[in-house]
Amino acid sequence: MIRVKIPHHLSILAQVGSQVELNVEDPVTLSSVLDALETRFPVLRGTIRDHVTQQRRPFLRFFACGQDLSHEPPDNPLPDAIVLGEELLFIIGAIAGG
Repeated sequence: MIRVKIPHHLSILAQVGSQVELNVEDPVTLSSVLDALETRFPVLRGTIRDHVTQQRRPFLRFFACGQDLSHEPPDNPLPDAIVLGEELLFIIGAIAGG
């Protein structure tokens, strides 16, 4: 069971709590987790990554086990602690301003 912490605005959109649990088939990658998240909560399609390019949306970041995975290839395997459900995969909305 993969545990994902999603930003407040996306949890409101999906009408769920800030943490969701997902069943993800092996290999567990960022891409497969996002696929599972969008399948379970179709309203989130296009909010985390672009419909066509599948690129991460600006101002969203991915963190796992203290590492920023935002610029890693989305098909890289996630850390074992994420796969085993010991740690959360964080989707974080960045803050910008001036």
